[in-house]
Amino acid sequence: MDAKQAEQALQEADCLYTNAQVQAALDTMAQGITAKLQDHNPLVLCVMTGGIIPAGHLLTRLNFPLQIDYIHATRYRGETSGSHLQWLVRPTHSLRGRDVLIVDDIYDEGVTLSEIAEYCWSEGANEVYIAVLINKLHDHKHPLNVNFVGLETPDRYLFGYGMDYKDYLRNAPGIYAVKGM
Repeated sequence: MDAKQAEQALQEADCLYTNAQVQAALDTMAQGITAKLQDHNPLVLCVMTGGIIPAGHLLTRLNFPLQIDYIHATRYRGETSGSHLQWLVRPTHSLRGRDVLIVDDIYDEGVTLSEIAEYCWSEGANEVYIAVLINKLHDHKHPLNVNFVGLETPDRYLFGYGMDYKDYLRNAPGIYAVKGM
């Protein structure tokens, strides 16, 4: 896929949520996160690469002391289906005794989020919370307690706000479904 094909995919895609709808969902998520974690000195872990845009938008809405780190674990590597989890970067901050908030773009099958949550627990986290912009409505291979959800979508191939289509379109200002997928 190249940039021209990505542009065509965007033009043909179905817009499931506009930028304004996503922003409203992020506001709601931030209110819930603030109510739960404002007095907990949380460590926020952004799941790279998909979580970078939702995390960036959420963090500017969280007006309380927190620390930020990231974790990079991937299954897709530019493809439309995933395989085994590959760990690229682990957090530099200690998780021992901390309340950890994992921020990612989507709760899809739950494989990646489940392994990241297990990693946090194994590193001694006090509590582990999960925030996702999108909860895809289908049977999850790894059911999780996702604490903060922005929006729900049908089981389609999505892109925008951190989610990619063949390594493009993460920056699309809305939530889109690829035509025919």
